[in-house]
Amino acid sequence: MAHNKSLSTQEVAAILHVSKSTIYDLIKKGEIHSYKIGRKVRFTQDDVDAYIARSRHEHSIRPVKNIDTHSTLLTPKKEEQPELIISGQDVVLDILANYLQEEGVNAARTYLSSFEGLLSLYQDNVHVVACHLFDGFDYNVSFVRSLMPGVPAVLVNVSYRTQGFYVQKGNPKHIKGWMDLGREDISVLNRRIGSSSRILLDTQLKRLGIPVSRVKGYDKIMKSHLTMAAAIASGEADLAIGTERISRQIDNLDFIPLLEERFDFVIKKEMMATEAVQKLMKVLNDPAFRKEIAHFSGNDYRDLGKVVSEV
Repeated sequence: MAHNKSLSTQEVAAILHVSKSTIYDLIKKGEIHSYKIGRKVRFTQDDVDAYIARSRHEHSIRPVKNIDTHSTLLTPKKEEQPELIISGQDVVLDILANYLQEEGVNAARTYLSSFEGLLSLYQDNVHVVACHLFDGFDYNVSFVRSLMPGVPAVLVNVSYRTQGFYVQKGNPKHIKGWMDLGREDISVLNRRIGSSSRILLDTQLKRLGIPVSRVKGYDKIMKSHLTMAAAIASGEADLAIGTERISRQIDNLDFIPLLEERFDFVIKKEMMATEAVQKLMKVLNDPAFRKEIAHFSGNDYRDLGKVVSEV
């Protein structure tokens, strides 16, 4: 089965050797990710692979807990928290949390955007934030300085990923690059405020001097890269910003590469010597972990576990 083909419920049931009703139950419990095109439920191969990968780690001492962490300027309620809360939206982070459980670390996951994650780290609501924010010159460093003022932090690389435009198959509007955002015949889809894609779009518009009022569809917000890519493929708009990996999972879609993004962990420097973070660094360099995450195409792990900056 082609890796970039969207999968139906029946096809996923066949892959996992279970009934369709079991698949619907897994969706309801949040154990397997899916998305919708109209009323039809669809899956990517990565969704299935991630479910299988997580299932391999069911013998962990404790299951990985998903927590609801809100980034606000209000003082959060103090409750007993896990040793290491990892924030971010890549499936690789779910696998990492399972490995940490096996190392005896009480790890938890929360799915904040990079921007929200940094605010939450500043407030001590999380411990490790996956971040990929571009300021027009570099990734992550300036955002850490701005959103965590005066707090020493370490940036540890996770991966590199290609960012670009999703366009319909065959690129009927002949879109080439950032300047096309100012064309009157081009419509876009956007992500919510604070998301890395929204920040990247706003940064490029400012650099080019294109006011958002000229960008048709700027206020049409999509919930995820997957739903956005699927909408472009179905002709709801002409382009959207996203990662190359997602483009490989949707039919009737082409991808125009524009830049390589750096995906880092941000950790407070004071946390680096803790046993939990030391075990995290150990897992990042574990050959078994590296082999498992290499299965997810579209990420370059050449600097995985390397300290790339101290802020």
